Amino acid sequence: MHTIDSKNRMSLPVGFRTELQRRSDQPPILTNAHQCLELHPYEDWQQFEEKIVGIATIDPRAQALARMKISGAVECPIDRQGRILVPQILREYAGLEREVTVAGVGPKIELWNSARFEANLIQTQARYEEISIDLAAKLGS
Repeated sequence: MHTIDSKNRMSLPVGFRTELQRRSDQPPILTNAHQCLELHPYEDWQQFEEKIVGIATIDPRAQALARMKISGAVECPIDRQGRILVPQILREYAGLEREVTVAGVGPKIELWNSARFEANLIQTQARYEEISIDLAAKLGS
């Protein structure tokens, strides 16, 4: 669990910070997601943006998703103390208060309101078997 200070700064866990800085010389990108915020390495974000914009030219659902994620995206430099600034509008969107759960999910980092994160995990655990069967079918297992 991590905290956001009165100036909207939050310290990133050292492992995540090191990986972000190893993967790019550019500042990571912070954006809104479903119920949380996502922090992406710069180059990964650029690739995602290119793909979603390409799909959005013909798919209205992709247009809506692109609008939400791209319009909310901001560069998020890591300061010398290993902190990032979480803009107030993004904090409000994700319901982030003082305590934040930081979760590594593949190449991205998610920032969650801690109560939302716990509720999401409980919901996922309750549907674990159903989700596993659906994913196995999609993965061809």
